[in-house]
Amino acid sequence: MKASAFAYARATSVANALELLAVHGEKAKVLSGGQSLIPAMNLRLIAPELLVDIGELAELRGIAVSGETLVIGALTRHADLLKSSHIVKCAPLLRAAVAHVAHPAIRNRGTIGGSLAQADPASELPACMLALGATIVVRGSGGERRIAAEAFFTGIYETKLAPQDLLIAIEVPMARTGAAHFFQEFARRHGDYAIVGLAAQAALQGDGFADLRLGYFAVGDKPVLAKAAAKLIGVAITPALLAKASAALSNELDPHEDQQATSAMRRHLAKVLLARCVATLLNRPDLKAGGRA
Repeated sequence: MKASAFAYARATSVANALELLAVHGEKAKVLSGGQSLIPAMNLRLIAPELLVDIGELAELRGIAVSGETLVIGALTRHADLLKSSHIVKCAPLLRAAVAHVAHPAIRNRGTIGGSLAQADPASELPACMLALGATIVVRGSGGERRIAAEAFFTGIYETKLAPQDLLIAIEVPMARTGAAHFFQEFARRHGDYAIVGLAAQAALQGDGFADLRLGYFAVGDKPVLAKAAAKLIGVAITPALLAKASAALSNELDPHEDQQATSAMRRHLAKVLLARCVATLLNRPDLKAGGRA
């Protein structure tokens, strides 16, 4: 199947892109890497009348440190995230996650902004944004605004972006002393869509957590920042406590059933990942069975 007929415009600047979006509104779609948009068009899941190509806007590309914040341009490609020394130092969770995004050909073209704007609930990077406490920088007709990642993703392929908006950058707080991360996903093959995945960012304190943020993906309509993590912060972690957190996690998730897994299977795998995450971060092999409670 091929996409329905559409017009094409290559934006010459961010201002030009915003002008085009303001004129055409919901009839237009922004094209960056195209690794999610084009397949959706070919399947006739969406049928924009105009593609606004922002792929050549160098001002939206790059990774830099500003004070205590890592700033990533929306057009930064996945492959560039893997190679960046700033990412390794300031947000190693991102590097761990990007290595699981599809395959090299996709990572060479796909962009972080495109992934976040697409908001696929099975995608790795939106969950990372929740775990990292990131801020999404958006520019529209009313100027620039910043949206916390927790509020940005609203549903399946849905975000706070309005039709006239352009995702400009992502701001990530730099990892501090005592920070640790965990990333793992279950997929039938490396590069396939995840059945269930977890991106976690923690602040270690003694034998426990001063903070713990658990970003799950492929467990519902959007990435989930698990509230169950609160049960594991500022307390001594025991198998019994982990079992209680695991049960709370199961209750708060609402995963779909599809050809890959049942809802019950996804809940079980989410609990397995919780146990592995806590055991790994605290170097406590005795906790690995905690997700089976």
